[in-house]
Amino acid sequence: MRIAAVQMVSTADLKANLRQAETMLEQATAQGAELVLLPENFALLESSAMLALAHSEQQQQEVYAELSAWARRYGIYLIAGSFPVAQRPDGSMVEHRVRARCLVFDPQGTLLSSYDKIHLFDVDVADAHGRYRESDLIEAGDQLVVVNLPECTLGLSICYDLRFPEMYQRLRAMGADLLLMPAAFTYTTGQAHWECLNRARAVENQCYLLAANQGGQHNPSRRTWGHSMIVDPWGRLLAEKSEDGPGVVVAELQPDLISRCRAEMPVLAHREKAGF
Repeated sequence: MRIAAVQMVSTADLKANLRQAETMLEQATAQGAELVLLPENFALLESSAMLALAHSEQQQQEVYAELSAWARRYGIYLIAGSFPVAQRPDGSMVEHRVRARCLVFDPQGTLLSSYDKIHLFDVDVADAHGRYRESDLIEAGDQLVVVNLPECTLGLSICYDLRFPEMYQRLRAMGADLLLMPAAFTYTTGQAHWECLNRARAVENQCYLLAANQGGQHNPSRRTWGHSMIVDPWGRLLAEKSEDGPGVVVAELQPDLISRCRAEMPVLAHREKAGF
């Protein structure tokens, strides 16, 4: 199975962002991709616009319809990295904030599953933006999600989740063998930690890891790191976009490599034996 990560430079312009995303999907599928991951905040990267989109039923339906159509048109599993929504999984409404939701569509355009971001980026960073408080806009989710496909089992996560290894250990225990990491890592934190964290999560859990990051200058104070990548279960970097700007990276997922790594080094059994 060929898998692809899409890198974008999203802004506050919804229509332009969707055009950019579809252009990248065309490039990915031209290279044979059968599963494509969009980055976090692919549709919008601006707080007030995200809030308005989440609470506009018409715009929500239009974007969902567009994502479904792309999945059908290109015959792919399409994972929309994160999208602002105003409803919790139980159907109740989120007041004055949004949920950051990862959406999984199958090649028929059916919405298979979704995951709401659990860990929120409430930190201070030494960059032009300085103070990040995702919880001012986003309500955290509380459910881990895996999605069983014929070719593999997806473990869903979003951006800041990457810093919490116990989450990925639980996803692995739930059957995940392809970990998904849509992100908008800042330039400063990405330069320091992006590659090492992605490779560590892949190695620790003996999974492929597909990481689609935002990558470029979004506005005067917001710059993201990029370097979207695909890592195999041995920690090898199979593909990486080293430049800023939109683009795609594509690689082959080989189930036999997952099986071999896990058979030769049964870390999950050793972890359980040690009582963790």
